[in-house]
Amino acid sequence: WTSHDVVQLVRRRLRMQRVGHAGTLDPAASGVLPLCLGRATRLAERVAAGSKLYVADVVLGVATDTHDAEGRVTATAPTAQLTLDAVVRALAAFVGTFEQQPPAFSALKVGGEPSYARARRGQEVRLAPRRVTVYGLALLAWQPPRLSFALRCSKGTYVRALVRDLGEALGCGAYLDGLVRWQVGPFTLAEAVSI
Repeated sequence: WTSHDVVQLVRRRLRMQRVGHAGTLDPAASGVLPLCLGRATRLAERVAAGSKLYVADVVLGVATDTHDAEGRVTATAPTAQLTLDAVVRALAAFVGTFEQQPPAFSALKVGGEPSYARARRGQEVRLAPRRVTVYGLALLAWQPPRLSFALRCSKGTYVRALVRDLGEALGCGAYLDGLVRWQVGPFTLAEAVSI
């Protein structure tokens, strides 16, 4: 499901035209997708501006062109040399405010077209870096070459891009294997309604 698919379903089920989502969720991800209905669609930007809480599953030693499990493998590297301490130090370096290079396979528009459409056609896409903030990051599991972490971040942060950068920092490549958005602003997964 894309975020737009969810909006379309809610429009049909509730017989409402004015339905919008507050922050795109990657099709391969799951979790909280706030929807605004009727007059509340005017609040979508405010809702989307809240911090996000994610839990990410990562595979180290493999890089893909989309930075996730759906992409084409672009590089592999050994991971036997990686230690828990090295992984924890590398993750800690991503806490704070920094410029992040968005992935070419994203919904950001280039000339009125989503950049992923151009990337799928094999066109080179170079998006401008975006200023993002990671408020906190905690390692949840470490079973080499896999790890899981929790991340609280600002609007506009691409977890796939952070995972790509983590793989580069560790010198082995990495891709995002699973992502759950647990919270957007005050809205939590525990309060969410399933499809």
